Amino acid sequence: MTFSLIAKDTDGSIGLIVASKFFACGAVVPFVSDKVAVASQAFCNPVWGTEGRARMMAGVTAEVVLTDLVARDEGHAIRQAHMMDINGHFAAHTGSDCVDWAGHLMRNDHSVAGNMLAGGEVLDATSDAYSKGVGLPFAERLITAMQAGEATGGDKRGRQAAGLVIHRGQAHPWLDLRADDHADPLGELARLCDVAQERYVHFAKGMPTAERFSGFPTREGIDADIARAEAERNATGRPSRSHAVELE
Repeated sequence: MTFSLIAKDTDGSIGLIVASKFFACGAVVPFVSDKVAVASQAFCNPVWGTEGRARMMAGVTAEVVLTDLVARDEGHAIRQAHMMDINGHFAAHTGSDCVDWAGHLMRNDHSVAGNMLAGGEVLDATSDAYSKGVGLPFAERLITAMQAGEATGGDKRGRQAAGLVIHRGQAHPWLDLRADDHADPLGELARLCDVAQERYVHFAKGMPTAERFSGFPTREGIDADIARAEAERNATGRPSRSHAVELE
């Protein structure tokens, strides 16, 4: 199952986005932290994700970690994974028994991998779109890249789920969105990302961090940013895309 993209933005943010004709792929594929990322897919081995993330956080290179995981796992032929270490270096493995089409590619600032795909053009289109997306907000850039891959065939079985995780220098995610069972999961991620701009991203500015344990425990700045965002939407005639229901 699955194709996914790992990337590091120019501001140091780390993102992983995944799409698949498989329920809740966003819950089982991504393993991300403030400095590293792992996508464990095909016949997923979550220990590749948890152990790989921990070892790379300790300074072990992606290549060394992945080589060891492959060597120890009797099921390596049906596994696929790609990962990025603290130095921004990538490593990838596509097992020989992964269902065609299966493969991976790595660039200086991102890596893409997939299996059960319509063909290798899915990865090429995803990578090219990401490279051309300079100037887009990071989350939008990731989603747009995956949509380009989907437009060339994506998962050859169809669509069901997608997930997006972005960390901004903290062990906890800045943004973590999922569409677990949806006819257009990447489109749903795009909608959720748009809704996040209304209130969530402004609230996130005040959240505690490792450096500032209490965060910003007052609402003045948050409320002002939310009001400003709403005024901008109203001025441009863009209605909210939220499905929220407000009670009287």
